[in-house]
Amino acid sequence: MKISILKNELNESIQHVSKAISSRTTIPILTGIKLEVSHQGVTLTASDTDISIQSFIPAENDSHTIVKVEQPGSVVLPAKFFVEIIKKLPSKEIHMEVKEGFQTYISSGATEIQIVGLDPEEFPVLPNIEENETISLPGDLLKNMIKQTAFSISTQETTPILTGILWNLADGEFKFTATDRHRLATRAARLEGTENVRFGNVVIAGKTLNELSKIIPDQNMLVDIVVADNQVLFKIDKVLFYSRILDGIYPDTSRIIPTAYKTELTLDTKKLSESIDRAYLLSREEKTNIVRLQTLENGAIEISSSSSELGKVREELEVIDFKGEPLKISFNSKYMLDVLKVVESEQLVIAFTGMMSPIILKPLDESQSMYVILPYRTTN
Repeated sequence: MKISILKNELNESIQHVSKAISSRTTIPILTGIKLEVSHQGVTLTASDTDISIQSFIPAENDSHTIVKVEQPGSVVLPAKFFVEIIKKLPSKEIHMEVKEGFQTYISSGATEIQIVGLDPEEFPVLPNIEENETISLPGDLLKNMIKQTAFSISTQETTPILTGILWNLADGEFKFTATDRHRLATRAARLEGTENVRFGNVVIAGKTLNELSKIIPDQNMLVDIVVADNQVLFKIDKVLFYSRILDGIYPDTSRIIPTAYKTELTLDTKKLSESIDRAYLLSREEKTNIVRLQTLENGAIEISSSSSELGKVREELEVIDFKGEPLKISFNSKYMLDVLKVVESEQLVIAFTGMMSPIILKPLDESQSMYVILPYRTTN
């Protein structure tokens, strides 16, 4: 293998695929990035068995030469060193040559590096996915759906299925659900042209989707998604991102969502967030994060918290609209702030069915997202 390649394009591809490198792997070949060179360009691949990412660098793009191929071939290079060194090379162009025993020589400007490569034949083959049914959605929508649900996944490996986000697609509605049993987040979107496509109980690890989110460009590019039996493939421009589907059945969360409410408050999202943030400063000192919310006779609400060492904080907050019965409820302020950080609507509705029933949060102009937080039982 012998090539000359532009540094920026190579570095960008390395940054994409390196997200699949795991520091915990015990398989030596998976600590590397596989490079395959043909006359069409260079393909980089990395995998940790749960996710695999492949990025293609074409030899030419818009009649602009990116890769000059003198000799096709392949090699696996140690990712930890390869990722760092390519970023730091001095020249815009990099020359690479693989010789006997996979000894790899890299030169750029006056810098020359020799790396001991590994046999590419030992690298695992990527999953073979039949692309019978593909759905497409804008990249910024997919990123938003991940951001608005991923914070609610469980971090406890004892229940692996809850470390993922549940996907369902039916009648053109694509829905994400995440829960750690203490809170729940859902986000749905209408997808045109998917009325005949249907799947359920597709659960993808939250940390995997967060890594995917970093690869999706900010410009409004379509992402193609192919769902197979145990794998999902994401196609983003010249990047292929494979993810394993988590084993198991996701619990039915619909039963915890009330259909009628005794109390409904409409509030300014920013003002509520700032108020709870101030109360959180004291509540976190108690290691409980407990903040109390109660309705007042003047139509406002009171947000309060206390610390046995520091004291108390209490403030009144105006309510835009109030329906139903008076209420006093306690909740985990960190969970509430996690929701408020991802709500883009200026106003939201908080609905209750009682002091020990789930708290429902619904952004006013985001009708397809909803959040549930279980309250705390307190002695006072």
